[in-house]
Amino acid sequence: MARPLDARLLDACVEGCAATHQKLLEVVDSISPEAFAEPSRLPGWSRGTLVGHLALNAQSHIRLLASAARGEAGQQYEGGPDGRTAAIAEASLWAPEKAVSELRKAIYALEGAWAGSTYDTWQGTGTTSSGSVISMHELPFLRWRECVLHLTDLNVGIEYDQWPSHYVRLELDRQKMAWAASHAMGLTQLPQAAMKLDENHRLAWILQRVDVEGLPKGLGL
Repeated sequence: MARPLDARLLDACVEGCAATHQKLLEVVDSISPEAFAEPSRLPGWSRGTLVGHLALNAQSHIRLLASAARGEAGQQYEGGPDGRTAAIAEASLWAPEKAVSELRKAIYALEGAWAGSTYDTWQGTGTTSSGSVISMHELPFLRWRECVLHLTDLNVGIEYDQWPSHYVRLELDRQKMAWAASHAMGLTQLPQAAMKLDENHRLAWILQRVDVEGLPKGLGL
């Protein structure tokens, strides 16, 4: 079920994601061309693949917003999941200079699309690559999530304890609901051992960015 539009939350997510965008650009600018070919923390993905994916993800959000502005429910990626996979495979071959350039252009174009979106556009819906129907006003949070997690996945020394506190609180609320929905009656609360962790550590466990002794695998994304 789509969440209702909360303008203050939308503004907070836009602000938070814009700050993380700047951090992301600083980081990719600091990665040497040779290091782009080195593995990220995502199995089978190099740092270059991850940077290309982040550029394509921003472009996909622009695509959804443009469709909503026309009163249409768009698809996140042309060609659906197969199209997304093919585009990432192509982007993984980009030269480092192109990957950084495409990311920067996509970030600023997305932030421009946010600034130009009307109330009606934010109320529109679209379909994600996983087939889920979402409201456009959820996109800034989803983009924020993408950038926060992948900054850690880039394997450049940014760990979960550096994740923005506001993002962590918002994500934990979502993940607690997802946990409850995915477990049988009586098991809908997070394990006590997880609740003893600090918020960033708990979220990193839920999202499968860390393992915690005595706890099963988290939900992941």
